[in-house]
Amino acid sequence: MIKIVCVGKIKEKYLNDAIEEYKKRIEKFTKLEIIEVKDSSFDDINKNIESEKELIEKYIDSKDYLITLEIEGKQMESEEFAKKLDNIFITNSNITFIIGGSYGLATEIKEKSNMHLSFSKMTFPHQLFRVLLLEQIYRAYKINNNESYHK
Repeated sequence: MIKIVCVGKIKEKYLNDAIEEYKKRIEKFTKLEIIEVKDSSFDDINKNIESEKELIEKYIDSKDYLITLEIEGKQMESEEFAKKLDNIFITNSNITFIIGGSYGLATEIKEKSNMHLSFSKMTFPHQLFRVLLLEQIYRAYKINNNESYHK
């Protein structure tokens, strides 16, 4: 099973449509759960990060393989990512991805992470990033099942 815990709601219909499409495709391979936690809007950045940390932690199971999405994380090619997911599932039945809010993730969550992953040194809106992550998960399943998928 794959679980994605993310900060904030998707308001744009076109992004929701893309998310639902990839969710439908991925669920042919594995169960997928997307959990949205409320984004914080305090004037203090640290207060935002702490508040979001408390909400995220409710959905982290100590048995799950935890992958945090971070600008500072390791960058991978799609084939390498696919192989990594395949190898994780050999010893873990659940993978949890964490997408932080506008100010990133709390240090405590990063310290719990089994893998720090980055898609780019660039910053993406976290609503759009959710679509990118789902697309790469879907691509990984296609690669691992030797099924064709456009490049």
